[in-house]
Amino acid sequence: MSSMSEEKRPHLVLVDGSSYLYRAFHALPDLRNRQGEPTGALYGVLNMLARLKEDYKPDHVACVFDAPGPTFRHQAFPDYKAQRPAMPTDLVSQIAPLHQAIRALGWPLLQESGVEADDVIATLTHQARVLGWEVTISSGDKDLIQLLAEGVALINTLSNERLDVARATEKYGVTPAQFVDYLTLVGDTADNVPGVPKVGPKTAAKWIQQFGTLEDLMAHAEEIGGVVGNHLRQSLDWLPQARFLITLKSAVPLSESPETLVWQTPDETALAVLAERYDLKRWKNPAPRIRTDTLAPLPPPAPVLEPRPEVHYETLLTSAQLEHWLNQLECAELTAFDTETTGLDPLQDTLVGLSFCCDGLHAAYLPLAHQTLDASPQLPFEETLQRLRPWLENPAAAKVGQHLKYDTHILANHGIALRGIRHDTLLQSYLLEAHQPHGLESLARRHLGRETLSYETVTGKGANAIGFAQVALDQATIYAAEDAEVTLAVHKVLYPQLCAEPRLLELYETLELPVQQVLWRMERYGVLLDAAVLIEQSAELSGQLIALENQAHLLAGQPFNLNSSKQVQTLLFETLGLPVLKKTPGGQPSSDESVLEQLALDFPLPKLLLDYRTLAKLKSTYTDALPKRINPRTGRVHTHFAQAVAVTGRLSSSDPNLQNIPIRTAAGRRIRAAFIAPPGHVLMAADYSQIELRLMAHLSEDSGLLNAFAQGLDVHRSTAAELFAVAVDQVSADQRRAAKAINFGLIYGMSAFGLARQLNLTRSAAQHYMERYFQRYPGVARYMEKTREQAREKGYVETLFGRRLFLPELKNSGAGRRQAAERAAINAPLQGTAADLIKRAMLAVQNWLDETRSQSRLILQVHDELILEVPEDEVSLLRIHLTRLMEGVASLRVPLSVEVGTGKNWDEAH
Repeated sequence: MSSMSEEKRPHLVLVDGSSYLYRAFHALPDLRNRQGEPTGALYGVLNMLARLKEDYKPDHVACVFDAPGPTFRHQAFPDYKAQRPAMPTDLVSQIAPLHQAIRALGWPLLQESGVEADDVIATLTHQARVLGWEVTISSGDKDLIQLLAEGVALINTLSNERLDVARATEKYGVTPAQFVDYLTLVGDTADNVPGVPKVGPKTAAKWIQQFGTLEDLMAHAEEIGGVVGNHLRQSLDWLPQARFLITLKSAVPLSESPETLVWQTPDETALAVLAERYDLKRWKNPAPRIRTDTLAPLPPPAPVLEPRPEVHYETLLTSAQLEHWLNQLECAELTAFDTETTGLDPLQDTLVGLSFCCDGLHAAYLPLAHQTLDASPQLPFEETLQRLRPWLENPAAAKVGQHLKYDTHILANHGIALRGIRHDTLLQSYLLEAHQPHGLESLARRHLGRETLSYETVTGKGANAIGFAQVALDQATIYAAEDAEVTLAVHKVLYPQLCAEPRLLELYETLELPVQQVLWRMERYGVLLDAAVLIEQSAELSGQLIALENQAHLLAGQPFNLNSSKQVQTLLFETLGLPVLKKTPGGQPSSDESVLEQLALDFPLPKLLLDYRTLAKLKSTYTDALPKRINPRTGRVHTHFAQAVAVTGRLSSSDPNLQNIPIRTAAGRRIRAAFIAPPGHVLMAADYSQIELRLMAHLSEDSGLLNAFAQGLDVHRSTAAELFAVAVDQVSADQRRAAKAINFGLIYGMSAFGLARQLNLTRSAAQHYMERYFQRYPGVARYMEKTREQAREKGYVETLFGRRLFLPELKNSGAGRRQAAERAAINAPLQGTAADLIKRAMLAVQNWLDETRSQSRLILQVHDELILEVPEDEVSLLRIHLTRLMEGVASLRVPLSVEVGTGKNWDEAH
């Protein structure tokens, strides 16, 4: 009979469940079920455990969690872990169902009161070593390094690192047997266990290497010179206590032993109930393979880079392979399509390769520009693109992709006009679940129960990252082909859901998909910028900032750094003794903008600081940055319009952001003056007037508001007349200002407290105005209450056209966040409907421009405004039709009103 050493030793895998729990919670903070309950930690831990079981196939396992309540360490040291915040409510609510699910899957789950999970793991590790077993501990907690020994390994699920005795010794400079002494000197900030002040890892390792043990170091403390020697000697009384707290117990009495920790038969009934309750799709219809590269990258033995077993991924390297796939593409009813590129700038990136999937069972990657050792047999770049051109440009060849606006840019960079876009999974997700992330990895996780290969897995990250052209072909094929395959699979899940909601389907087909193409054209064309104007303004702002800085020093009576929050806090609240109005999460007096605005009412220095910050932001964000964003090839600035970011349906602008240029100050308006028309052209700006107030009148059906708009009255003056019981022509400027604040404040769910602060009134006076407002406009009050009820009942509100605006915070246990969600529920239908209207306007205008073969160009969309670049000989005609088109996009109970202006620059056009 063979000895134990000649046989395969039993393998025990111990999972630090608490480590997994926090890792998954922070990786998936926004994942929720249909009821709005958080499920990120639940979903993430179960996926990581499934991956661990599959990769290691252990004989014996246990998932160990911390038990609630204090441990012996808290009794010995009351400040143990005292700095840690309370566990988030969203995490607490997931612990019980997670434990149920783990047990239902057949995992032994252990918790022991009075000790920590690490102590239980230490005890089981010791017992398994006595039996001669192999042990693998899965955790990111460095305290467990002290358990490493022959046959014991630690895998860090966060960093994809595997440590054994040799690797740990190499990494830390001390052996695992010395690690407790090392950690005692360094301290453990995570557990609030102080070490020796000013002693870091290098010093601690040097001392342990020199003296061997903590005891010997303490015995020779007088020999250590310098400041750190003094700190060591001052810490001698504390170090034994620190060592006690850091040392793991390896003799905890347990009801289980390594031999009893075996797989149990899964409880299919319990799993089905949990899967239905928490939308755990992976356990409703188990997939053949679940990868968790993003949540829990694991080291060998199991390879990460492989497709799902039932899907075949192919690298197209020969003309015959390409011809075979071209035939499939031409016959396919719908093809998922994706590009791999050199970078992240869509107007300058070039192709590295393309991927395709037609049937969900086969996917292919066509490499075109890889620069690796295995990349030599690639098909010729230009010739291959020409072979693909007929299919890419064929409007009858139906294509689906993820964010195809980007791919359209990439192909346009190579002279190819992508046509035949039928579907975009990004937009499908945006309409079905605007409050969720819409990246392909997130979609695969939520709707397929799959973890896809992340971009960083194949390219690396940080300083060691490589471009996709440097990725080996086998890895590139798996990543790229999977993108196409998963896109098609996600489409097959999401599109039927859209078809089941006719109003959402209509938004998808008649608004979002067509608008995507309009945005592509706007991005491609860009905006002309006069860099000289901005450079001159930047120099002027520098002088103004210096002047403000000097004034601030005079007011403060001392020099200080206006850009240092800490110095500003110290000066305002300690040196000058100004009242503390708010504190930071860390407990320090806050000097944020809202605080400075309140202090500025009574003190000159906060007002000056606000002015300084405003000008400094203008300089850094716009006058310095915008000239650098001019594309050298086009001479224009090209922003990116994000269609699936704002939950209200509004577009957002980035790289650079052209939607948030301030216009209330002369300096801000001057930045807009740098956006110019080319010779022979003007800029034309068309802006919906008071759109959200008009929508409030329509949705609330309030007779007072309806009458005011129907008669073409100044609605703020009309409201003031109602509130203050005066004739319309007797309304003062202050009364109109107050009425305007109330009109817009109510749209944004403003409270009496907020209104009081804005108008510098007492809270009771503000409450009185609001009550009087609702008496005069009872339809508004009814609409607001009805909207709140719908939001609480359904978890979402809707725009006039059926867009759903989800409000998961309505179920938040925190009163403040829940009330904020209720306020958002009032505004969301208004803002969302306004977003739908401006998109309708963009389509109407672009279609008219195309039909009439106008030379005018849509170049920007900012909130409720469209900006066009117009030849001078088209100005009169376009002004007429622009107003007609924009005012005719919807039939409301009140007329839409559009104001149009023109000028040589954007500022003049207002």
